Amino acid sequence: MPTLLEIAYKAVDDKRGEDIVVLNMEGISLIADQFIITHANSERQVQAIAREVSEKASENGYDVKRIEGMENGRWVLVDLGDVVVHVFHRDERGYYNLEKLWGDAPMLQMADDHE
Repeated sequence: MPTLLEIAYKAVDDKRGEDIVVLNMEGISLIADQFIITHANSERQVQAIAREVSEKASENGYDVKRIEGMENGRWVLVDLGDVVVHVFHRDERGYYNLEKLWGDAPMLQMADDHE
């Protein structure tokens, strides 16, 4: 059975999230063990990615703690407990630059189905 991280990552990938980065936050943040960061080119796609992550987590028996930012579709945060997914609009991602903010967090390599 896939892990929560794998389920969330695949959901992002299936909805064509761009430049997907997974940060290992263990020992760095009390918020979550992993962050998934991605972006899309439109508000609708941002919302579609967040919805897919939420639906796939629920289908696999995981609780969706909260979803923030869905109305605007500029930065949607999907809190799955151990995994937090940040879905940005392309224009917002560089501005907030979470990868740099959490620069001490190691990146995790995920297996891609299509590579």
